[in-house]
Amino acid sequence: MNNNAAAMTLASFAGDSLALGAHWIYDTQLIDTQIGRMETLLPPLPGSYHPNRRQGEFTHYGDQTLVLLESLVKNDGFKLDGFAGDWQELMQGYDGYMDKASTAALENLQAGKSPQASGSASSDLGGAARIAPLIAWYANDLDSLVEAAQSQTKMTHRATATVAGAEFLAKTAFKILHGTTPTKAIEESLEEGMADLDLDNRIRMGLDSAGKNSREVIGHFGRMCGVAAAMPGVIHLVASYENDLKTALIENVMAGGDSAARGLACGMLLGAHLGMDAIPQDWLDGMRQQNHIANLLAQLPTT
Repeated sequence: MNNNAAAMTLASFAGDSLALGAHWIYDTQLIDTQIGRMETLLPPLPGSYHPNRRQGEFTHYGDQTLVLLESLVKNDGFKLDGFAGDWQELMQGYDGYMDKASTAALENLQAGKSPQASGSASSDLGGAARIAPLIAWYANDLDSLVEAAQSQTKMTHRATATVAGAEFLAKTAFKILHGTTPTKAIEESLEEGMADLDLDNRIRMGLDSAGKNSREVIGHFGRMCGVAAAMPGVIHLVASYENDLKTALIENVMAGGDSAARGLACGMLLGAHLGMDAIPQDWLDGMRQQNHIANLLAQLPTT
């Protein structure tokens, strides 16, 4: 397996785990006063959306990303029915936060709907942001990657914008793994066309915002979960800190809101570009699932 594909996956997990301590805090002054600059993995504050999570664990987004990685190894590639079964096993009795998309998809699957028809109407970025394991597995097969990225996303999030966002992230990360710089890869993916014109425009706005104050920019785009707000924030971070993954992920958390979904996507794109050395070692050491993830990554295809 390409070493940067492993780094891409681990950086995506790191982006989620770093965000855990401040996830869904929309008041950035509260982050400043009660947490401070988020340079290390921290547990959630009391009363958070993730009361059962400890320092170094993941949000529900990261947990679902891990299930996708496990499913790829278990099923020797992406099999939608297999992933649906593995995902249901995680989410039935899940002790973490259950967002509306997960709740709706689980209810639909339990009611007998197929994985192709179980998705909620949610347009959140979270459904598209968890695809780093797919990109690592299909690092040399773009057609299979795009199909798998769309299928896994639709299983929980069927909104056109979220599915378009998954395809965009898959194509962009694929280009980065093959040597294109992140900003150039974003531009090339846009030029190839997107299924959602509004998201296309918002991604271009994210590129145009490079170099500006990240907290202000992300606040302007919106700190919420929806892909129309969250994706341009991801693009801003990637374009602004193209060679500094650590600062990008810290600034992401300091901007507040749904920093976990943004962190998964931002870490994925910059990890694919910068490799393992860009990920702070203490973040890797602090991830409770690090060894498990490393063992799974070792079983991914080598060519």
